[in-house]
Amino acid sequence: MKRGELGSIGEKIAVGFLKKKGYRIRETNFRCRAGEIDIVAEKNGYLVFVEVRTKMSLVFGKPEESVTVAKKEKLVNTALIYLASHESVPESWRIDFIAVEIDQQGKVKRLELIENAVS
Repeated sequence: MKRGELGSIGEKIAVGFLKKKGYRIRETNFRCRAGEIDIVAEKNGYLVFVEVRTKMSLVFGKPEESVTVAKKEKLVNTALIYLASHESVPESWRIDFIAVEIDQQGKVKRLELIENAVS
């Protein structure tokens, strides 16, 4: 499976997971000059920017460990651009991660939401 395909599968799994948890999905794959945010959602008066990391192997670490300081900075900058360019968004916002681990058959082995992953 190619990296892009794996990422797409993980994002679909994450969207379903968030919906079950009561999140309202505003959009997916928001792109701007600063970067990309996988999922933009709302819940309990918060605008939630979600970075999804999906892995089939833990040889190079857990999914959430693959988010570098530089990536966190890009996420913050991208979130700020989203906030500035969209109307009717909640004042409160945060950046969460969703870690997805799947096996070779595509079955979910682990799915974890990490709230306030970037402060």
